[in-house]
Amino acid sequence: MDKNTVSFSRKDLILLALLTLIWGFNWPIMKIGVTNFPPLTFRVMGTIGALPVLWLAARMQQASLRIPQGQFMTVVRLAIPNVLLWNFFMIAGITMLSSGRSAILGYTMPVWALIFGIILFREHPNRLAWFGIACAFIGTLLLLSSEFGTLSGRPLGSILMLCAAASWGYGTVRMKRATLPMPTIVLTFWMVLLASIVLSLYAIIFESADWRMPNTGEWFAITYNAVLVFGFAFVVWFRLARALPPVASGLSVMMIPVVGVFSGAWILGETPHWQDYAAMALILVSLATVLYKPKTSA
Repeated sequence: MDKNTVSFSRKDLILLALLTLIWGFNWPIMKIGVTNFPPLTFRVMGTIGALPVLWLAARMQQASLRIPQGQFMTVVRLAIPNVLLWNFFMIAGITMLSSGRSAILGYTMPVWALIFGIILFREHPNRLAWFGIACAFIGTLLLLSSEFGTLSGRPLGSILMLCAAASWGYGTVRMKRATLPMPTIVLTFWMVLLASIVLSLYAIIFESADWRMPNTGEWFAITYNAVLVFGFAFVVWFRLARALPPVASGLSVMMIPVVGVFSGAWILGETPHWQDYAAMALILVSLATVLYKPKTSA
């Protein structure tokens, strides 16, 4: 079998479909959660709420939560870009953007992963991959142009979301090359725990004056994130990122911006502009060229 050919089991396909739906619908759900509630506090409540779910899942798998000797700093280095910075920049950016636009920018991650692979590991992508980078760049410029071109535009939100995507892309590159002798569920537990500690300190310092009890919609968004996003989708993603080739793990990313845009229009009544549709098409083309690239020279 060609080494670039990926064979998916039925379990892999089901997990990919669930991951796409959970993360896609989470964009408008997060928007509901942060519109009138302190955003970092919202995210912290989700990550802390996920810890018992992850602990229980690890126990059911009879996995030890002990970090192997000498691997603590490796876990920290993976947690910073994959969980801490992604969530910090993403949750700040979504407060300034529509949920659909946030999804489009956030899921430029595979392109950033390719760029970091070139810079850090001297990978040599082919012309198709460079075409993909150009498409993503043009799509991003379209979104930024409309943010700068309107009085209500929030270009900072787009920049923050791109920072989130870049940190996740860097983290994905590091995750694919990390050799950790520990189950994915345990790695996810520790990364979420470490990120929760830092985000909690930030929330206490900068948001505690605005703390209140969440309303029904906000509780739903917090619970959705704790159980489905962190307790399930994060574990699935890190499993795919560690175990499968890039084409396999990337499949789960391709349709998430589409689900995010149209679920935002359905749930929140958001109206996508022509720039959103054009950028979504360009970025999907970009993702296709990155994720389905043929053999590249080593």
